[in-house]
Amino acid sequence: MDIVYIRELEVETVIGIYDWEREVRQTVSLDLEMGTDIRAAASTEDIEQTLNYKSVSKRLISFISESEFLLVETMAEEISQIVLNEFDVPWLRLRLSKPGAVRGAKDVGVVIERGERS
Repeated sequence: MDIVYIRELEVETVIGIYDWEREVRQTVSLDLEMGTDIRAAASTEDIEQTLNYKSVSKRLISFISESEFLLVETMAEEISQIVLNEFDVPWLRLRLSKPGAVRGAKDVGVVIERGERS
């Protein structure tokens, strides 16, 4: 299995459980690793034969910026379902963080894996 990845994609959104968090936009950051097979694209130089990270990024930016979740866990699960289902990805690892959410920590968040790695 090959991996196409996106690192430190930052998107502003409404996220959090506290009243003040529901009134402001905060930045979330994601790292995404997506299992795929790049051999066809490598041999043909055809973008249609691979997982297009620009298309994935644009879809996730649109989704996240329009969302209003209470928990990063819920957002992470929804992001994973979009990638698995809309981009035909069999496996992914997602790290979703809220930079500056806890005093003294650079960021906090979750890491999830979904699907089957072959």
